[in-house]
Parts: sequence; C-alpha cells; structure tokens
Amino acid sequence: MSALLKFAYAVDWISSQLAKFAAWAVLLASLISAGNAFVRYGLDVSSNGWLEIQWYMFATTVMLGAPVVLKYNEHVRVDILYGRLKGNGPVYVDIFGLLIFLLPVMGLMFYLTLPFFLGMLRTGEMSGNIGGLIRWPAALLMPVGFGAMFLQGVSEIVKRIAYLKGLIQMDTHYEKPVQ
Repeated sequence: MSALLKFAYAVDWISSQLAKFAAWAVLLASLISAGNAFVRYGLDVSSNGWLEIQWYMFATTVMLGAPVVLKYNEHVRVDILYGRLKGNGPVYVDIFGLLIFLLPVMGLMFYLTLPFFLGMLRTGEMSGNIGGLIRWPAALLMPVGFGAMFLQGVSEIVKRIAYLKGLIQMDTHYEKPVQ
C-alpha cells in the first residue's frame, strides 16, 4: 500500500502543477478578452486568431484544472443520498462512483481523443477561419486532461482505501452547497 500511496501523492502533485497552468490560462484569457474587446470596439479591428486563443485558454482552464478540483473534493456530486450518509458511507459512495463512472468515462475519452490529437498533429490542421490558429495544441489538451483526470481518479481511490484501512487521515466532511 505504501507504493500506491506514493503513486497517489505523485499524481496529486502533477494535478497541482497542471492547475497552475490552468490558473495562468484564466488570467491570459481575461487579458486577451479585454484586449480583443478594446481592439474590436475601440479601433474597429478584429482577429480570428486572437478570438481562438481565448478558446484555447478556456480549454486549458477546464481540462487542466479539473483534476485538482477532484483532488480537493470540490467536484459536483448528486446530493440526494450522499449528504445523508454518516461515517464511512460517503467514502464507499466515492469509491463506487470513481470506479463505476469516472474511470471508465475518462479512460474512454482518453482512448477516443488521443488519435484525434495525433491526426491533427500529423496533418497540421488549421482553423477554417481566416487568420485562425493551428488546432493540435487545443486537441492535445483533451487526452492530457482526460488522462490526468483518470490518474487523479486512481489516486482518490487509493487514498480512500488507505483511509478505510486507517493508514491515512482524510477530511470526509461534506457540506451541501447553498442553493
């Protein structure tokens, strides 16, 4: 179990590093968006490339930021049952959800998006818009993001099993979101 926990903590570290890229992407997207608005409405000039880079930054935020959201246990869940469980009940529900839902979907998405990215990289596909960007950098975010989310799911399973065995401490407190 010690080796699995080391693996889990290494995945946690990777997720935290990817989240730093996601955080910078939020800032860049905001600055680029403000710049685009100023140039478009203030100077009556526009660029498809600058609009597309905003989309790339948004994709970076979502795809690279999602694993750390799972790591911090701040992801969306269905409250109907989860909030009523006591003791180790929520931990078992987490393990079930991670094994039955998250890992299969993230594995499938990784499997489907990797050839999509490789095809774009191989052909050098460009945007259909005049002045648009190459597409493979945005396509790369998909297998990287889905792969990172898969690994973070494995990390969460390992940590929850270690918690159930009494090997680590974990905050299992769940607070229902304010509606």
